[in-house]
Amino acid sequence: MTTTVRILSTVLACCTLALSACGGPSDAPSASAAPEASKTGAKPAGGGSGPGAAAPVTITSALAVARDMPVVLKATGTVVPSSSVDVKAQVTSVVTRVHVREGQFVKAGELLFTLDARAEEANAAKARAQLAKNQVALADAQRQLARASQLLDQKFVSQGAVDSAQALVDGLQAALAVDGAAIDAVRVALSNARIVAPLTGRVGQVPVAVGNAVQANVTTLVTVTQLDPIDVAFSLPQRNLSDGLAALNNGGGAVSATLADGGGRFTGRLRFVDSLVDAGSGTVKAKAVFDNKDSQLWPGAFVEVAQVVRVIQGAVVVPQAAIIQSARGAMVYVVEDGKASARAVQTLYAQDGEAAVSGVNVGDAVIVDGRQNVRPGSMVVERASEPQSAVSAEGQERGKPLQPPASEAAAAGKP
Repeated sequence: MTTTVRILSTVLACCTLALSACGGPSDAPSASAAPEASKTGAKPAGGGSGPGAAAPVTITSALAVARDMPVVLKATGTVVPSSSVDVKAQVTSVVTRVHVREGQFVKAGELLFTLDARAEEANAAKARAQLAKNQVALADAQRQLARASQLLDQKFVSQGAVDSAQALVDGLQAALAVDGAAIDAVRVALSNARIVAPLTGRVGQVPVAVGNAVQANVTTLVTVTQLDPIDVAFSLPQRNLSDGLAALNNGGGAVSATLADGGGRFTGRLRFVDSLVDAGSGTVKAKAVFDNKDSQLWPGAFVEVAQVVRVIQGAVVVPQAAIIQSARGAMVYVVEDGKASARAVQTLYAQDGEAAVSGVNVGDAVIVDGRQNVRPGSMVVERASEPQSAVSAEGQERGKPLQPPASEAAAAGKP
């Protein structure tokens, strides 16, 4: 019995010590920690931030303006000659003389080559001799007819003799007409021995020399290319076909062509729109004509073509960078009472960093820079202009020397 009481007393003492270790000592530091935290200003570990306004977003805005905006069609074009002729001989002969050199500019009708024409000259002489012979025979036949007519009046010959004399005269007159046609044919053959320029332009490579045999309508003697005026070929999108036709019917719209690498900019006029839309590309072939007195536009060169197809009158224009493509379509943020307001817009036309839109009023301030950080209703603040010190730092980076302060200059002057 005594042993049992001792065991129970020992168990109760152990339980009491355990409860005092778990409860009392741990609560005292927590009670004193709160005042310390309040003194240092630290937030409790599980506490949240108090209510307050979010920091405004720094942005840059631009005003929507109203002005006429030309719709400019841009494309890559190729310079092509207005006319290019491969000069070929019309007779089979031999080149006896070359009157031009490669790369020479010639005028229409200028002599280029001379071919051997001795056979044609002989035929011409033969035709002239035959003409003279028939002329003599005709004169004799006419005299015989006159004599027969006199004898008929005197009843010395019959009417049949007069009719025979008249038939002879008519036959010789027809022979003279044949002789004249033969002479004209020989003249044509002789003219084919003289090769002249069919148009005004530049002579290309001359592949023949004196003594070369040429075959009729086969051998190309030279190519003459017209350079002034000259054409630029490009393609019009199908959606702009009506605009191109309207410009063509009004005398041809203005078209500009710009050569690469600062080669120059030229102004011409639209002169041709094809009557067929290419089903593969959805475009229509077009040509514009340009003056080329200085020969700066060369056949085969690539140019950037720009054409004003129409003008949007009184368009509301905003920077293209202000337009945001969202899941619901195009939109912009407009600054209203220091807050950002979302506006749905429709882009009518965009070119060179500007866009004509609907859905924005003239004078609205649209957000350009910082729009990615803006949400509807966000407070915004306009970015301040660049300070003068920043400009000086930029000038220093560009290599512009800055004067040292006066104190440093004085220190540098001391021994």
